[in-house]
Amino acid sequence: MQILERLSKGEISPEDAEKLIKDDQIMEVGDFAKLDMCRESRTGFPEAIFASGKKDHEIVKIILKCSDSHMMVTRLEKDRYDNIYAELEPLTKKGLELDYNERARILVIKDEKKTIKKIGKVGIITAGTSDIPVAEEARVVAHEAGCETIASYDVGVAGIHRLFSHLDHMIKEDVQVIIVAAGMEGALPSVVAGMVDVPVIGLPTSVGYGVGKGGFTALYSMLQSCAPGIAVVNIDNGFGAGVFAVTLIKQINKSKQVG
Repeated sequence: MQILERLSKGEISPEDAEKLIKDDQIMEVGDFAKLDMCRESRTGFPEAIFASGKKDHEIVKIILKCSDSHMMVTRLEKDRYDNIYAELEPLTKKGLELDYNERARILVIKDEKKTIKKIGKVGIITAGTSDIPVAEEARVVAHEAGCETIASYDVGVAGIHRLFSHLDHMIKEDVQVIIVAAGMEGALPSVVAGMVDVPVIGLPTSVGYGVGKGGFTALYSMLQSCAPGIAVVNIDNGFGAGVFAVTLIKQINKSKQVG
């Protein structure tokens, strides 16, 4: 906005404004990272740094370079977080919050005074306890984008009676999307989709024995679901499920405003 104001006042040329806007969008960190600084304003969820494959010192450099931004570091194991915490701790004295979720393996960095505008509600369900880490990844992502999340874990088809009261509660709370994480045979999303009138996101997990190990059986089952209204993300892709839920809710809200 400041760049456009300077352009309107004739302080800079259109060519200079274009260059400044491009420079403002991408922040380079050394020769190993180029960060999208406008992701949150453009898409509604903060920039995310995938920790796998990056060295600890690279993650620290990225965070310190972009410490004024709301951002997430995903797939950050607890031992790695412990290794870099001392270098990040000074950020807390500058009013930044370091919120690490061990189960989700996500570190969130944000201004502790910043309030995230609420945009909607997401239901999150897991078939088993072993599916919770991936579901938590989705929950944190949705929460950081402004969604209230209602979670019910370990309510899969092995004891299907556990599901009904939790699902009824979500519907009464007017969730707009439901993420269903399941491994093994991946049947739970089909069951849920057959009972609700909101979009269901199938989230296959790499939980299972034999042919189910690796999550492909759950993935194929969800893709082959008889119940309509299911979209399926990749195996263990809690981040993708959370982002897709946020995107759906934003479009639902736009439709309501137009209507």
